[in-house]
Amino acid sequence: MSEKKQSEAVSFEALSSLDAPVSFWKGIPFGLQHVMAMFVANLAPIFIVASAAKMDAAQSAAIIQAGLLVAGLGTCLQLYGAWLIGSRLPMVTGISFTYVAAACAIAADKGYGAVVGAVIVGGLLELVLGLTAKYWRRFVPPIVSAIVVTSIGFSLLNVGATSFGGGSGAKDFGSWQNLTLGLISLVACLAFQLLMKGTAKQLSVLFGLVVGYVVAIAMGKVDFSGFQNLAIVSLPQFMPFKPTFDWGSIISLGLLYVVSSVEVLGDTAALTKVGLNRQPTERETAGAIAGDGLISSVSGLFGCLPLTSFAQNIGLVAMTKVVNRKVILSGGLILVVASFVPAIAEVFNSLPQAVLGGCTIMMFGNIILSGFQMIAEAGFSQRNITIAALSLTIGIGFTQVSDIFSQFPALFQQIFASNCIAVAFVVAVILNAVLPSEEHFLAARGEEE
Repeated sequence: MSEKKQSEAVSFEALSSLDAPVSFWKGIPFGLQHVMAMFVANLAPIFIVASAAKMDAAQSAAIIQAGLLVAGLGTCLQLYGAWLIGSRLPMVTGISFTYVAAACAIAADKGYGAVVGAVIVGGLLELVLGLTAKYWRRFVPPIVSAIVVTSIGFSLLNVGATSFGGGSGAKDFGSWQNLTLGLISLVACLAFQLLMKGTAKQLSVLFGLVVGYVVAIAMGKVDFSGFQNLAIVSLPQFMPFKPTFDWGSIISLGLLYVVSSVEVLGDTAALTKVGLNRQPTERETAGAIAGDGLISSVSGLFGCLPLTSFAQNIGLVAMTKVVNRKVILSGGLILVVASFVPAIAEVFNSLPQAVLGGCTIMMFGNIILSGFQMIAEAGFSQRNITIAALSLTIGIGFTQVSDIFSQFPALFQQIFASNCIAVAFVVAVILNAVLPSEEHFLAARGEEE
């Protein structure tokens, strides 16, 4: 059914209103559209970290199942809230790319149990940050948020390139088969995005994955052994990994939870602007951050990674103006139901890394460009240019030469030596606090002239 015909069955006024009565069944196509827009991006971080942690097929499938469950539960929590937790806005949550680089490093060094422990503790930290947002948000201006997003994009480029070549530790890394698969998937994503119109563009990554998967099957690059003796229905596993609580890992992810809280400020403002044509209330912003924190801790209990609100779905709201909470609730429930079907997890588990790399490398580039756009929106004042230039140079440059931190304590090295996001964030916050106002910059320039 076309979107036009569907909108005749459900009035646009109802769809564009938060709480207008809408038939649950008639709203499902619109909810499904939200699921399709975020489905791949929700599972891609899990797939990458599972590969870095060298998990077997069963372990990987378990956290993919959990990823679907917590994304659905997080969406429901954000839509309707509980006490002060949850934004009560048309917000869709999913596994965040913010934590991928750090989680990969922790998993390789300390084991995946340390990642799980840090996710649980860090989620509680973000919960507290949400409940106390009104006291600290003024210390994080838009330029700091923009630097964080930009550094996240740059930190993921290495991850995308590694997947493109076949995945970390692959015996055939960089083989022509892997590079061909990555290139075909990338071209398919680009072609779909260029040729399709309207909301269909949101499915470009899914299209690229399907095309790449079919080609990989033809090339004999897909392992179907995981489908043998697969149950039709299976419960997601509670605590499939024993959490270990390592201070370095907790602080490293904890800093990223602070970063994520800052991102949520921007996401909430963007969502209310494009969907409701207003600024978010203090309650909505605080609830959104607290909701992400609580569901992230729950995610850790299921052996999964932290969650956040998805920018893809904010873009979908901007295009369709569908903000009805009951409609989007159907999408959250679809994700929950999908978590009980192991075959869905196994399809993604059998996906070759090169196919994923071809599709996600474009997503990572988009994150960088989003950061650039945010820097432009913050304004190219001399003060902002100084903060951005120094933060990105130190954050990205120093972590590429990690030996520069060799004289620092071991805990400091574990947190900062390979984490450009944390370094850029800390430098940006310090510079924002100590640099003089723009008027001083302009006055100094006038004196020089």
